[in-house]
Amino acid sequence: MFVKRYRDERGPTNIGWLDSRHSFSFGHYYDPAHMGFGPLRVINEDRVVAGAGFDTHPHANMEIISYVISGALKHKDSMGNGSTIRPGDIQIMSAGNGVTHSEYNANADEDVHFLQIWVMPNVQNNRPNYQQQSFKRDKAKNRFHTVISPKGDHGTLQINQDASMLVGLFDKDTAYSHTTELGRKYWVQMVKGEALVNGETARAGDGFALRAEKNISIDAKTDSEILLFDLP
Repeated sequence: MFVKRYRDERGPTNIGWLDSRHSFSFGHYYDPAHMGFGPLRVINEDRVVAGAGFDTHPHANMEIISYVISGALKHKDSMGNGSTIRPGDIQIMSAGNGVTHSEYNANADEDVHFLQIWVMPNVQNNRPNYQQQSFKRDKAKNRFHTVISPKGDHGTLQINQDASMLVGLFDKDTAYSHTTELGRKYWVQMVKGEALVNGETARAGDGFALRAEKNISIDAKTDSEILLFDLP
C-alpha cells in the first residue's frame, strides 16, 4: 500500500496569528478518511506570527513532538520546564496523567514555522515527562537518522510507543533507499524541498502512508528535508 496525502488537501485553520494545515482530523477539521495512521494521530504544519502563540492549555495521555522548520518556539509547562526550540532541535512532551503548557513564537520580528506531531502512547496515565535535544545534522546527511525511539537508546529521545521518528537531510540529486521491516507501517512527511518518494513526486507538506512496501526510495530533486515515522 502506498497512498499520497496531498498537501493542498489538508484541513486548514487560519485565525490571523495562526496559519495551520492538518494532515489528519484536528479541532474543527473532521474527515473520517483521515483520522491518523496507526498511532500517529496528528501532523499539523503551523505558522505563528511574531508575538503570538498557544496560551496555557492541558493535555493528557499523548506524546507531543515539536519540530521547528524555521524561527524559534518558546515552551513552558507545569513540570517547570522552560526552553526555546530551534531548527535542529527535537522536543517531545509525554503528557501522561496530565500536564499544562504553552508554546509561543520566541522572536519579535519573524514567524515561527513548525510541525506539531501527536502520537498515541501504549501506556496510560504515566508521570508526565519532557525531553529536548539537538541532533547532529551530519548524521542525517543523505540518509535517515533516528532521533526518537521506544527505548531512547543510542542518543535518541524516548517515546511511550513502539514507534520511531527519523530525520533525513538530502542533497540535490541524491538517491537513497531505506529498507522496511515486515509488518510495520511507515509515514513519510516532506518538510522542505522536492523529491521522488517511491517514484511519486513529493513537495513540502505532502505525506505518504506506506504498508507492505519492501523499501522507501528517496530521489532528491532539490535539497530536501524529510521525516520518516516507523510505526506498529
